[in-house]
Amino acid sequence: MVEKSDLRAVLQYIPQFRGKVFCVLIEAGLLPEPAVAETLLDLAVLEDLGVKLVLGVLGGDLKDLYDWTLECEIMAARVTLPISDQLAAQEVKDILGRGQSAIIDASGIGPLDDVVVDFAKLVGVSKVIALLEESILVNGQPAHAIRAADVPAVLEKEHVEGRDLLLAAAEACRRGIPRVHVLNGRQQGVLVDELFSNEGVGTMIHADSYRMIRELREEDIPELLGMIGRVVRRTKLVARNYEDIVSKLSDYHVMSIDDNVVGCVALHGYPGEHCAEVACLYVKQAHEGRGYGAELVAHAEEIARFKGIPRVFALTNRAADFFCRAGYAQADVSALPAKRRAQYEASGRDSLVFEKIF
Repeated sequence: MVEKSDLRAVLQYIPQFRGKVFCVLIEAGLLPEPAVAETLLDLAVLEDLGVKLVLGVLGGDLKDLYDWTLECEIMAARVTLPISDQLAAQEVKDILGRGQSAIIDASGIGPLDDVVVDFAKLVGVSKVIALLEESILVNGQPAHAIRAADVPAVLEKEHVEGRDLLLAAAEACRRGIPRVHVLNGRQQGVLVDELFSNEGVGTMIHADSYRMIRELREEDIPELLGMIGRVVRRTKLVARNYEDIVSKLSDYHVMSIDDNVVGCVALHGYPGEHCAEVACLYVKQAHEGRGYGAELVAHAEEIARFKGIPRVFALTNRAADFFCRAGYAQADVSALPAKRRAQYEASGRDSLVFEKIF
């Protein structure tokens, strides 16, 4: 969840959200008034950040909710046509084009029915967010991110509450909606907690790669230096500057979640000695304990195998248990390539050496 003190976690999303269209569906007649009121206040903040809002009212008194939006200083305009009318999308686009948020009658249909998906596609939404009395739980917990293509396997292998909702969300993604968020509308503050944290608090179904490991881009370097700076100071890791990283840009890979960098790893090759170093492994504090470090190391190992490198090694003075669990064995300093051994001895570090042979 987003802590008030973690302003940076919120600010990183503002450029991504500005100018995007979010369709927020709410079962107003079934949800507690305090939760609905807080959702409307949060929508006012999103509007101030430049998000284009479409509020679909799934139940309850549409006029009352429209009046509430005005009380919350949302620049709302009421759509004259229901969401099921084919002409409603154009009216909504006209309202959004004037800089207002649109509020539309979506009663009498399911939150992710074909009618809603058709409407959302015509409007050009980036997200459909459903605040419902019912939510999607996988083994009793929200599943923070499920790729739409993986939904059949999840339904087969896991205990899922809200199966029909999950299937409908996956179908919406298959038909062109980039992301569908299903949230417990009874939970106050759920909208902000979902949108302004990488893992969220509800269940998100996505059509694209929400979490991925990719090559480092030059524009990522300041973020990378900021991440590793703390651990460099505390653990005598090799200090790197912008030029160092640029010179070996292709060695570095990052894990991104929702297009935000949360971890990194590098694979430095020593082709003359048929080995490579797994280096610069780091995961942000807020994302520790989720297995991301192991994923990053496994990714580096895959690259080594692809390149035909038979052995990888790592130097660490705090992650010995981690590398042992990953199948590495402790080795002598003599196992290091000559150049790397000279650097190690000159650094005065007390790191242990671990290696894995494929």
